[in-house]
Amino acid sequence: MMPTKTRPADAPRASGAPMPGRPGPLHPPVTRERVTLWITLAALVPLTLASANHIEFDLRSLGGGFTDVANLLARMLPPEVSEPPRILELLLETLMMALLGTVLATVISIPLAFLAAANTTPHPVVHRAARMVITMCRAIPDLVFAVLFVRALGIGVLPGILALGLHSVGMMAKLFADAIEASEAGPREAVRATGAGRLGELVMGVLPQVIPAWLGTFIYRIDINLRTSVVLGFVGAGGIGFALQDSLRGLMYESAMGIVLIILLVIAAMEILSIALRRTLLNPTDSGPAPRAIDADSAIRPPWTRDRRVRAIAGAALFASVAYSLGHLRINPLAPLASFGELAGVFGKLLPPSIEGVEDLLLIAVVETLAIGLVATVIGAVLAVPVGILAASNISPSRPLYAAARAVVLVVRAIPELILAVVFVAAIGLGPMAGAMALAVGTVGFLGKLVADSIEEIPLGPLEAVRAVGGGWWDTLLNAAIPQALPQLVGHLMYMLDVNIRTSTVLGIVGAGGIGFLLMESVRTLNFDVAGTIILIIFAIVFIIERLSAWIRKHVA
Repeated sequence: MMPTKTRPADAPRASGAPMPGRPGPLHPPVTRERVTLWITLAALVPLTLASANHIEFDLRSLGGGFTDVANLLARMLPPEVSEPPRILELLLETLMMALLGTVLATVISIPLAFLAAANTTPHPVVHRAARMVITMCRAIPDLVFAVLFVRALGIGVLPGILALGLHSVGMMAKLFADAIEASEAGPREAVRATGAGRLGELVMGVLPQVIPAWLGTFIYRIDINLRTSVVLGFVGAGGIGFALQDSLRGLMYESAMGIVLIILLVIAAMEILSIALRRTLLNPTDSGPAPRAIDADSAIRPPWTRDRRVRAIAGAALFASVAYSLGHLRINPLAPLASFGELAGVFGKLLPPSIEGVEDLLLIAVVETLAIGLVATVIGAVLAVPVGILAASNISPSRPLYAAARAVVLVVRAIPELILAVVFVAAIGLGPMAGAMALAVGTVGFLGKLVADSIEEIPLGPLEAVRAVGGGWWDTLLNAAIPQALPQLVGHLMYMLDVNIRTSTVLGIVGAGGIGFLLMESVRTLNFDVAGTIILIIFAIVFIIERLSAWIRKHVA
């Protein structure tokens, strides 16, 4: 028998090795990356305070503004709906815009995602180029897309659909590519071993793995685009937002309130429907009929289980809805190609970029936009994290609290940020504070949902282990739930900063501060070269935040 090797008592231990008879380390070792990370996060506090001071953020000013808001709401009551047939038709247009815009984004995002995914891209240069295209689509606000398309194609729903589609590519293609990169290599290798080509490898080895995640993204994006399509009507891109703008401009506040309530009810209904669809399409409920002898035919074709039938019906309904929407709106899918010259002419005016006429205002506006986004994200996170925890079914202390938190998330998410900005502008006047408050409230709904979903997706083992040793609710939350969800929560926080900075560029249309005012004014006055400069600045900000977010997620575990 081989002699057992022993280590001398004074020999050095391997780094991180546990002491004999003692448990191993309960926390990861201190590294340069982790120290840098926590210093960066610690710097967030003074940076937020400095940003709040820069935009003259003062919660005391809200107290005096409540009277103005109350007066505005009093003028909006009782709500009324003038011309119900017209409102219903515009509402139908809005729903169809959201659907067609999301379908268009999906068609563009699928090939782009395969080019942008590191494990399927044909070349590193193609990978980087595809990622840049995705980031650019996300950096250009949907409202700016809509204004440019209206300039090229005229007023109507087609500019709105194209704006929703291109802007949605920034989110959908990124998430599609992330799902591809997370797919297992085994099925691809098995398909490759059969002699299939590259296309067959992607279709048979990758698609079956990523389709569930893609379906979830598609449903979620329809929900987002429904709220966004309301805003696009403000620039003539069709939908019910056009009627809302008319009512506000004409000081018909009762009619405006009636339209707002209709919008809220429809968005809330779509939110509930999207939750039901995600549960039905993404969570199998049965395993089909009882096992039987397998023949060649049944081995190739899977059984028609209840879930498969539901998904087939949903797919057919989607196809029928797209066909009906195109016919109802009288949209020729080839119209953008026929108008390619006009589109190229308008978008070509964005280059070369210029700062002529805004030299003294541009840097101030950029800093103001960053300050608005940071303050709104931090304030929104302080409110959203507790709401999200209570809205997570696996950690919420009681069913009533869970239902109340979910209701708060649902109601807040149903209100477009532009409408919130109008309310806060009425309360505290024009300026960046109104934009920061509107985005902070919107963050409660958006981030609260992300927090709740992240906590619900964590493994239940650590939660049950803490409860088994007598740990209370706080022990379970702090020692099991938060540590597991922390990387996702930090990622969501950085994503919200990205979203809020981009959204703040839209709120400038109602005087809520930031670079959005300069952007919209440059487009309105046909100074497209200045608009191009602002878009490039937004792109750079979004790209930097995205890289920082990826670095933080890598080192926060």
